[in-house]
Amino acid sequence: MKLLFAHGWGFDRHVWDALATLLPEWPHAIDDRGYFGAPDAPRVEGPCLAVTHSFGTMRVLSDPPPGLAGLVAINGFERFTALPGKPGVPVRVVDRMLRRFETDPRAVLADFRHTCGCDDPFGEIDEAPLRADLLRLRDARPPLPQVPVVVLSGGRDPILPPNMRTSVFAGCDVRRVDHEAAGHLLPIEHPELCAQAIRGALDALA
Repeated sequence: MKLLFAHGWGFDRHVWDALATLLPEWPHAIDDRGYFGAPDAPRVEGPCLAVTHSFGTMRVLSDPPPGLAGLVAINGFERFTALPGKPGVPVRVVDRMLRRFETDPRAVLADFRHTCGCDDPFGEIDEAPLRADLLRLRDARPPLPQVPVVVLSGGRDPILPPNMRTSVFAGCDVRRVDHEAAGHLLPIEHPELCAQAIRGALDALA
């Protein structure tokens, strides 16, 4: 079983550095959307468990590898903005980001990362995929997975509203793990918890 890691909006492959080192028993495929450099979309052959953070969950659901056997969605979701009867982030929040992105993309990115709890500096950015993925965050609704899902949430997540966190993947074969004191960067802040959940998902698939 291979582990496929997919990061969220405004971050890159390094969001997985601490967590990946805790899971040396399995081969890794770590993607990079290319917000800060060259993109990398590894092709995964055979059965795999997708480990996703935030918007990375939507990215995997939009183009799942053929051998997808399970999903561990960390601060993840299948739809970002709210719809009638489905909790989510208000569309106006993303619209405001998109309008400001046209004139000051670095500020939008820095503000988002700060809200997430990350003030690490970043270098040059590629505006095209960042803007394209903001639009996907606004409008995309990929199909629900047909595989078991483990959802890890932070009780103090500043990005995802509480009613959204408790309702993501409704109707799926889902197990929920909530860390009441955690925020939106569980892979960085609590890699041990994430590793434990991934090991449990792998055991369930064995």
